[in-house]
Amino acid sequence: MIPNLNEIIIIITTTTILILLMFLPAFIELKKPKDKGPRIITLEKNDANNSITPFSSITNIEDHQKFDNSLIQTMLKIIDFLPSLEV
Repeated sequence: MIPNLNEIIIIITTTTILILLMFLPAFIELKKPKDKGPRIITLEKNDANNSITPFSSITNIEDHQKFDNSLIQTMLKIIDFLPSLEV
């Protein structure tokens, strides 16, 4: 025998409704996607001579990253402090 049928029915229906509400945006997005998906990067064609022009030069991000000595010192202090947190 089921001890209390009403409570079990309420629990099952609320969990089902909760799961449906959680995944409802995903279902709607799968049904009618707003984004057309990944785009293929293509080279631009020059109409004058129908040749493919190269991409513009890509800047190197690593050249602009400079670490201050104070930043390195604080990072070293944090790394030195971490082993003392072990229990």
